[in-house]
Amino acid sequence: MIASKENHPILDRLAGYAISYYRDFVRPDKHYRAPEGVEIIALGQLADKLEALGADAEHEAIQTEVYAIGKENGYENLRDWFKALYETLLGQSQGPRMGSFLALYGVDESVTLIRRALAGEDLAN
Repeated sequence: MIASKENHPILDRLAGYAISYYRDFVRPDKHYRAPEGVEIIALGQLADKLEALGADAEHEAIQTEVYAIGKENGYENLRDWFKALYETLLGQSQGPRMGSFLALYGVDESVTLIRRALAGEDLAN
C-alpha cells in the first residue's frame, strides 16, 4: 500500500509540519556559494565518479570516492573539502556524512545537483 494523505492522515500532517519548519527556520539560514578553484575540478570528478558508480551505489563506496577525490585534489585537511561540499551543495558550513547523504538523496539526483552548482545555478531555489 502506498502512503497517501487519505490512508495516513497523521503522517500527512507530520510531513506538513516538517516542510513548514524547514521553510520557516532552516531555509532562511542557508547561504550557497559558487565553487571556485580546485573545487570546480574536484566537484566535476565527483559527479563523474558518481555516474560511474551507478544509481545503486552503497554509501560506503560513495564515501570512499569522496575521500579519494579530496586527497587527489590536494586537500591535506579533508575537513576543508567537506566544508566546500557543504557550502556549495547544501548552503551550510557543516552537514551530514556525504556518502550517506548522496546515497539517500539519490546518485542521479546528486549528480544533477553537482552539475547545477558547477553551472552556476542558484541552488537556493
